[in-house]
Amino acid sequence: MSTLILALAAGAVIGLALGALGGGGSVLAVPALIYLLGFSPASATTAGLIIVTATSATALYAHARDGGVAWKSGALFALAGIVPAFLAGAAAGHVPAAVLTGAFSAVAALAAVRMLRPARSEPPERVRPAKAAGTGAGLGAVTGFLGVGGGFLAVPALVGVLGLRMKQAVGTSLLVITVNSLAALTARTGTGGDLRWEVIAPFTGAAILGAWDGKRLASKITGQTLQRVFAVVLMAVAAMMLIDVVV
Repeated sequence: MSTLILALAAGAVIGLALGALGGGGSVLAVPALIYLLGFSPASATTAGLIIVTATSATALYAHARDGGVAWKSGALFALAGIVPAFLAGAAAGHVPAAVLTGAFSAVAALAAVRMLRPARSEPPERVRPAKAAGTGAGLGAVTGFLGVGGGFLAVPALVGVLGLRMKQAVGTSLLVITVNSLAALTARTGTGGDLRWEVIAPFTGAAILGAWDGKRLASKITGQTLQRVFAVVLMAVAAMMLIDVVV
């Protein structure tokens, strides 16, 4: 199969994940770039952030049009995470790849377990500045350290910490992903190796189109179903990363 077709197919899947689930895209993007498209880990991390930033911004617009973004909560999360994401992104280059992969696997598995817990009643949104800022800072640090958008953590955090409804958390997480990914990408400028734009461009284009389809999919699925699907995706990614470390 040609590189272009692989890039388009992988991009479409990443876009669907981001548009429907508000996360998971960067988790899938980096392995796809490495194992399907032959990128080095350093190049894949930087390229993944480029792809996820563009796709998240597009999906954010789609959700915002329908009123699916809690701007106050999302802004607190995003702003609090900018500096930690930048600093952690710069520090990650000095940590062994196996440690990063193992940490990622553990965090993804924990987030999946949280999403599989019985759904609680969904209280109306109430912004708690201190709690939102503290959680957002931690999320930004994880984003920068692991080199991913962070939506796989943002969605359960927005649901569990701030009590947002699932679909609103999905839209709001896209704001957090966009801002944190930009901060992490800035920290990694000049460290991404050879970026193959002939692959990144079609990958990104397919992901953006997929995000629009993912948004329509999200409007037809219940919040609990989205949670279960999201948790299954996280578990699969965690298992794959753990196998990679062990083997």
